[in-house]
Amino acid sequence: MAPHRKRRGVLTAVATLCALALTACSTGTPSSNGSSGGDSSGSGTVTVWHYFTDKKQISMLDQFKKMFEDSHPGTTVDNVYVPYDQINQKAVNAATSKTGPDIISMNGAEAATLILGGALAPLDDRLGAWKDKAQLPESTLHVLDGKTYALQGYVNLLALWYNEDMLNELGLKPPTTIDEMESAMAAAKAKGHSGITLTGLPNSQSEWQSHPWLTGEGFTYDNLDEAALTKVLTRVHKWAQEGWLSPEATTWDQTVPFQVWAAGDTLFAENGNWRMGTAKSDAKFKYGVTTLPVGSKGRVYLGGEAQGVGAFSKNPDLAWEYLTSTYLSPEGELAAAKTVGSLPARLDTASDSSIASDPLLVPFAQSVAKLGDPYPSSSIPPTAVNDVFVAMGQAWSSAISGQTSPEDAAATALATVKEAIGKK
Repeated sequence: MAPHRKRRGVLTAVATLCALALTACSTGTPSSNGSSGGDSSGSGTVTVWHYFTDKKQISMLDQFKKMFEDSHPGTTVDNVYVPYDQINQKAVNAATSKTGPDIISMNGAEAATLILGGALAPLDDRLGAWKDKAQLPESTLHVLDGKTYALQGYVNLLALWYNEDMLNELGLKPPTTIDEMESAMAAAKAKGHSGITLTGLPNSQSEWQSHPWLTGEGFTYDNLDEAALTKVLTRVHKWAQEGWLSPEATTWDQTVPFQVWAAGDTLFAENGNWRMGTAKSDAKFKYGVTTLPVGSKGRVYLGGEAQGVGAFSKNPDLAWEYLTSTYLSPEGELAAAKTVGSLPARLDTASDSSIASDPLLVPFAQSVAKLGDPYPSSSIPPTAVNDVFVAMGQAWSSAISGQTSPEDAAATALATVKEAIGKK
């Protein structure tokens, strides 16, 4: 039986955001600007591993670096980029040789992979002594076998971005159903535009992207409905076959499709609140956000990065000070909201007037209220999360590319999922 892991469903944070809605791998040592990212050498250095490629997310890290260095004279923050599909394995590999970064910023749903791999240090003693502990909802803590290893300061989720100028050109309104969305994409294609951008990489990013559509048809990890899975894979295959979705989506992570949409020739983008800054700086057209048209059953994951202290950090005290001074501070969370669009998790920050008054953030807060789902599902044992997510991501990717039929992709994915979670 898998060890217990407390669900990181951000349930308490959701309650606060609901109120707003009513009044969102390989071995080796990575490098940053030529400096080593494997160890934190020197008592005044904090090395932070991350996988951000979006320029606004990188800007957020730069702000955190400045905040911490300005308030802690003599310290240096070294932000080190590690590709998303490599960061977990690199961290685990480093831990086996008793090395690694001071801070790891990870996909919250994959925290168990790093914990089980020995890459993260327990934080319970530090968390218990932290004066602001009560402001961080218990549901934002990543707990395995009774010990806390990572925390999250913000919530991220998906919605439907739309090109308002293009909708007006087509004489249409933001869609409220899948049929309306597909009709709009067909109309955009007829005018020489693209219909939608999203990620189709064969990994966990595609599992995240497909979840709203799958649950909309009734597929969950408690109800492994092969017919529902096949229907959704057939639908996204159709989007590619009709030319509404570029086949290049199978090579895009979640950053590239939004950049493509922001260029102005695509009607919709299934993407997140963390793209607000990019939209404001890059989109030269009127745009808006609406909840995904996935019906009454559809759900969106409540995700976001989690941060933990490396198990073999040479500066664990300074690393914890960095976390509480940036990611977990009111100033840091509001900076993330302003720069990236992430929804604060702290109880005292989530109710800030700057969040409730932002017309782009409000639809995400409404999505939290109506569609929010814990990430990952508690039905998946912690040791099985990676296998399940990769299998589902591969099915989504192969349906887009046409590499296999939707029926075969569904059958292959379900065989892996059932074995991983112990269902017949």
